[in-house]
Amino acid sequence: MEPRGRVTITDVARTAGVSVATVSKVINDRYGVAASTAAHVRAVIADMGYESSLVARSLRSQRTGVLGILLAEFEPFSTELLKGLAAGAARSGYELLAWSGGGGPDGHVGWERRSLAQLSGTLIDGAVLITPTLVVPDAGIPVVAIDPHAGSASTPGVESDNLAGAASAVEHLIALGHRRIGFLGGRPDLQSAQLREEGYRRTLAAAGIPVDPDLIRVGGYRPETADAPAHELLTLPDPPTAVFAANDLSAIRTLQVATSLGLRVPHDLSVVGFDNVPESALCTPQLTTVSQPLHRMGREAMEMLLALLRGETLEVTQRRLPTELVVRASTRAR
Repeated sequence: MEPRGRVTITDVARTAGVSVATVSKVINDRYGVAASTAAHVRAVIADMGYESSLVARSLRSQRTGVLGILLAEFEPFSTELLKGLAAGAARSGYELLAWSGGGGPDGHVGWERRSLAQLSGTLIDGAVLITPTLVVPDAGIPVVAIDPHAGSASTPGVESDNLAGAASAVEHLIALGHRRIGFLGGRPDLQSAQLREEGYRRTLAAAGIPVDPDLIRVGGYRPETADAPAHELLTLPDPPTAVFAANDLSAIRTLQVATSLGLRVPHDLSVVGFDNVPESALCTPQLTTVSQPLHRMGREAMEMLLALLRGETLEVTQRRLPTELVVRASTRAR
């Protein structure tokens, strides 16, 4: 079968035996075309797989019918959110465009500004930003953030209860008898990372355990950036007996570093993560973690965006959803 290029409106007109103007009227539901002719043209359109370009659609109607899901990269956390976002958009009449904007010349920082400049107004009608790296600029379209930047209070957003989730993780380790509990933090610019560290500190203080600065490192939410800090924690002269990592990917890398150092988890070291991405139940040992309702976070972010597109005023602009501790095999009593 010979490859075909993109089907054009001229191709449809030629195949249907009508003028380009007639096809245009059918596509745009305009008057002046007999019902039988319109039905014939629509059948040809369906058979040929014709679709007008997003740019042409935008120029014609000032909307594209597409919503952007903008993220720095595709990784387990954002992948789970995408499932919830897709569920939220079902039957809305909008299509979704997942756009990874972290590969620009400046790396990951500022990807949302570049992505919105490229897409807004011509390719997408609104956007959901996942873990933005800066305060969202005025894009001229409705925008909702998931896991917002620390300075993004003016942008509608959805997050989990990071403070309570972190507290539950540390309380679990304290209840198991641990007193030297290390903390592998996330991205300092994100509100989630700040609240998880605050939960770690508050919970130790409430238990009468002094916060030891030597037991705190920044992991950055990424396996490659968590590797060296995890190694530093586990090779201290007086190392922690447990580590609370601010996300699952950092926790899983901590498990790997511990194994490389000859430490047995959980016999020599207990580890707790945060997120409950699918990988947390697939690693060895299975990871104890704080579960975020990722699908619900995505669904509610999409509901907020759709409401903004309808011109509605949001009663609550910042939604915080509950977390739950999931105890698995990576923690045990001291």
